[in-house]
Amino acid sequence: MRLRAKGLLTATGAGLSLLLATAPASAVGPGSEGEVEATGSHEGPTLTSQIRYTGSTGGGGGSKPGDGMAPVGDWTPPACWYEPRTAKEFAKYMEDTYDSVVNMRGQHSYAKTSAGQTRQYYKDGEYKNYNLKKSDEGLWWVAVRDEDRWMEEGAKACSEPPAWVENGETPDLPNAVTPEVLAQLAYDQIRVPETEVSLAPGGASKVNLPTWAWLDRATFKPVEVTASLVANGVNISATTVARPDSLALDPGTPDATLHPASGECGLSGSGSVGEPYAKGKAGQEPPCGVTYLRASGKSAYDLNATVNWKIGWTGTGQPEEQALPDGAFGAGQDVIVEEIQSVNR
Repeated sequence: MRLRAKGLLTATGAGLSLLLATAPASAVGPGSEGEVEATGSHEGPTLTSQIRYTGSTGGGGGSKPGDGMAPVGDWTPPACWYEPRTAKEFAKYMEDTYDSVVNMRGQHSYAKTSAGQTRQYYKDGEYKNYNLKKSDEGLWWVAVRDEDRWMEEGAKACSEPPAWVENGETPDLPNAVTPEVLAQLAYDQIRVPETEVSLAPGGASKVNLPTWAWLDRATFKPVEVTASLVANGVNISATTVARPDSLALDPGTPDATLHPASGECGLSGSGSVGEPYAKGKAGQEPPCGVTYLRASGKSAYDLNATVNWKIGWTGTGQPEEQALPDGAFGAGQDVIVEEIQSVNR
């Protein structure tokens, strides 16, 4: 029987998906064709990424506090990639994973069989004892995933088995870590400020009177994250920068007029978005804002403000900035709109 797992090299289900995903067809024995889906709890030996992030990541400790940008379009940063490991590191990981599978209480026999066949392939088959005697001649490149995205479909993309790569050669693997891949991973770590626009005049907005909107220039400035991999003779890095480019307003009701009509407010020459309201401008058309045409009644309108960010990166061997897909991050805020009260005499 041929076993093909849908999963990653990183171990889920206490190591089962690693051993199935990495087992070459020739290593799992003859028999009928079949497919086994590896499932289980998010436990067992794991490969921890050796990539390190610094900058506007929103915090440390492996957590991702704050909010990140959503790429515009269908592109997303990689949820898995390939990193180098020494023969000693690879051997320990494979042995730990094998032990985890075969000693798991209630484990299926086919999983134990596959675990043994995979271990044999790398230890006693084509690669003698995980290439430990050739440890100074190359590295094992293995799949690692973003632990915060392990449930996403993209986390299953790195299904190639571990590859032994001689020193000086380029890994023939999708998403093998390069400066560009690091830049894409840094993109996913960027945390941007909360998008709450300043609105004026203060208090409740009035029907048919413009509400001015602007962003605090001191808060909305470029943010960046650097991703680096310094391990096992590999020393590369990339810095991804996000620059605020424009503010898009959605008034939360069709009964409103946007300023400008497109609803997208660009940066001014001073780098600000919109213009702060000043006394005496209540009747003027703002460079960025909204005029509500109907009162919100007992509720409030949900004004959504989205900041669009331009993204670029530089890194090892790439001093000239290269573009990445634009990002966007928005948030809603309640706006109460009242009728203007008048007295007839």
